[in-house]
Amino acid sequence: MRESHNAARRNAMRTIAIAPVLALDIANHRVLAGPTPVRLILPVAPASSVDIGARAVQPELARALGSPVVIENVPGAGGLLGTLALIKAAPDGTTLALVSVNLVIFPNLYKAVPFDPVRDVTPIAIIGAAPLVIVGNPKLPAKNARELVALMKERPGKLNFGSSGNGTQLHLGGALFLKEVGAKANHIPYKGVGPMISDLIGGQIDWCVSALPSVQQYIADGTLRGIGVASLNRAPTAPDLPTFAEQGIPNFQIEGWSAMIAPKGLPPAQADRIHSAIVQAYGTPAVKETMSKLGSIIRVSSREEAVRFLSSEQRRYSELVKEAGLQLG
Repeated sequence: MRESHNAARRNAMRTIAIAPVLALDIANHRVLAGPTPVRLILPVAPASSVDIGARAVQPELARALGSPVVIENVPGAGGLLGTLALIKAAPDGTTLALVSVNLVIFPNLYKAVPFDPVRDVTPIAIIGAAPLVIVGNPKLPAKNARELVALMKERPGKLNFGSSGNGTQLHLGGALFLKEVGAKANHIPYKGVGPMISDLIGGQIDWCVSALPSVQQYIADGTLRGIGVASLNRAPTAPDLPTFAEQGIPNFQIEGWSAMIAPKGLPPAQADRIHSAIVQAYGTPAVKETMSKLGSIIRVSSREEAVRFLSSEQRRYSELVKEAGLQLG
């Protein structure tokens, strides 16, 4: 009995003796394994402008975070699938998502969307904006915003404007323009930007709202007529195109934007660390140059500004959806 007790005691002492060695071995293994990768969810398909921009910033963001950044494309349902993947992730700083204006549009279009785009995420930063413009087909008699408004009022409901689909930002941008100027036009939805631009060039529709990069070359060579840019200032890549404010329509301002978000419940200290890394990564000259070529103007907001901006955009698009009678489900 005593021999059995002594054996157990020797085993216990042996375990205590080797415990520090085991702990050191585990710690060394963790160091050798390296930091935990950060998953960056993109709710878009590969090779899109958002994807290209994200891959440009990927190495700089990894360097700033001190962790590998792995891009995961989760397209579908207008970005909803990617956002849901972010929302379901643990709030531990290892999952981020780079989202667009669809974050606040689609929850207003579909009642069944199971999340609030502001309360159910941790906004980290608004990354930048891409100017939206109105362009007309080459046969359109109007050469500027005032002439376009006058033409629509002379022919109420006779002119057509296109969009990339019902409920898209381009559709809502057109609806906002009509609201601001008190005019009427028929909406023609397309399945994407490409078919819309093709029909605009062909004269099947009269005008449309578009992201500037999609039509910039057509404006430059005269294939399409630039009517105005819907931002506070002229676009650096199209300095000859006047803003709508310059043309007497100061309240028509609408831009595409991107935002970095994390799961709800992310500790503030981690959110601050990620925000600092984003500022550093997007501030590098190479990233700025790439984003400029994609038509995006980089201006990284604070965390507090991101919350205010997303809340404001959510209210704005909620009102637009209701006014346009666009709730789709």
